[in-house]
Amino acid sequence: MKKIVLFITFISLAISSCTDDITGLNELKKEATSTKPEYLFTNAQKNLADQMVSTSVNYNVFRLFAQHWTETTYPDESQYNITTRSIPDNHFTVLYRDVLRDLKESKTILSAEVYVGTTAEKAAKELVRKNKLAVIDILTAYTYSILVDTFGNVPYTQALDLENHPQPVYDDAKTIYKDLISRLTSDVSNLSSSAESFGSADLVYGGDVVKWKKFANTLRLRLAVNIYDAEPTYGKAQVEAAVTAGVIMNASDNANFKYLSTQPNTNPLYVDLVASGRHDFVPANTLVNKMNTLADPRREKYFTLASNGTYKGGTYGTGNSYSSNSHVSATIEDPTLPGTLLDYTEVEFLLAEAVEKGATISGTAESHYNAGITASMQNWGVAAADITTYLARTDVAYTTATGTYKQKIGEQAWIALYNRGFEAWTSYRRLDFPVLAAPAGAYNGLTSVPVRYSYPAKEQTLNTANVTAAITAIGGNNLTTKLFWDKF
Repeated sequence: MKKIVLFITFISLAISSCTDDITGLNELKKEATSTKPEYLFTNAQKNLADQMVSTSVNYNVFRLFAQHWTETTYPDESQYNITTRSIPDNHFTVLYRDVLRDLKESKTILSAEVYVGTTAEKAAKELVRKNKLAVIDILTAYTYSILVDTFGNVPYTQALDLENHPQPVYDDAKTIYKDLISRLTSDVSNLSSSAESFGSADLVYGGDVVKWKKFANTLRLRLAVNIYDAEPTYGKAQVEAAVTAGVIMNASDNANFKYLSTQPNTNPLYVDLVASGRHDFVPANTLVNKMNTLADPRREKYFTLASNGTYKGGTYGTGNSYSSNSHVSATIEDPTLPGTLLDYTEVEFLLAEAVEKGATISGTAESHYNAGITASMQNWGVAAADITTYLARTDVAYTTATGTYKQKIGEQAWIALYNRGFEAWTSYRRLDFPVLAAPAGAYNGLTSVPVRYSYPAKEQTLNTANVTAAITAIGGNNLTTKLFWDKF
């Protein structure tokens, strides 16, 4: 009888607890339902840095496109097959979902914060908020610039708004560029060096507002140099304005994301090259042969010696023996190697190019060219005497090296931007140097190096009309379809 009474009591309690409202079943009782803007900002920074520095063939093949590295057992990506592994989809998704969406949410939460205290205390907090919002926007602009420079036209004005625009339009790439430059200009004016920003939540600059100003101006310089050939008058004005406002002019201001010594917070290269136990990559003969010709002192910093005692690169675009070729150096395999978003080396080569294009800024093309090479070598720990010797070579010195300014700057920038695959690829696309050839077995019979990613397959399926319009607008969805700024 006791069991029956207990059973009836249990049923009664169960029935009495029932309700027609079942919405609570979707609530996550054991997981956080809110967060802080700082956490979202940090997460966005890490996802962005990881995507830009990774060498996983599922996410980032820019070192391969730049022919700095090639592959061993599986050369598909060196042969420009980027669809089997859905590489464009993954790049697109990480930047929109894991970077831009987190930055947008960080901005939303930050904007909604209500401050209490005295008038002076609230004013101080508002100034910090204003700085944080500007930094968020700067990083947002950087991310969109990567998307445009990868695909061409991309979602922008309707992006990140699933409720109102689940199928966003693809905006004109040049229009996006100009808006990004405008945003960066405003962001710099909104930053106050008398107040803090994200502090320790900022894993690039530790909340240093002055350095974020230089970052924004440097990104503006990069965009201006890119757009220069498409709109010379506008590009010239923006280059000069960015330089006047103050760009990165020494290595201490480099935008380096700080990694830790243990997973999952190591540089992704450590995961791909060391922790994985795999040997999928070797330096490409394209780069190694060029550096051998120049007796470049960075070789020992970039690569190991091959088993035959020389610096030997794997044949680009084919299968290669890992054991018989040079390998990437221990420096690159260090789990704490910083992930670079912008640096002084890149700035000097951009300035050299800008001078040659006609921009009125201090210094000559030669002085900036020399400074770019020097900055790269110093960054990699090359001795001062070796730098002097290298700059004096007749095939390196700006006045005697072969070719036009595009060849001189293009070849040296390509070498200096080693391990920064996206930037090296962009420099190549803009200057058309060094001369890179597609491998004989290139995917779909390609006869030239890709100059963009094709649009993600998922986007073509789920957002068909807008992707189709974008393809028509840019002139095709091929790897060889040039971006608006790639005029020559």
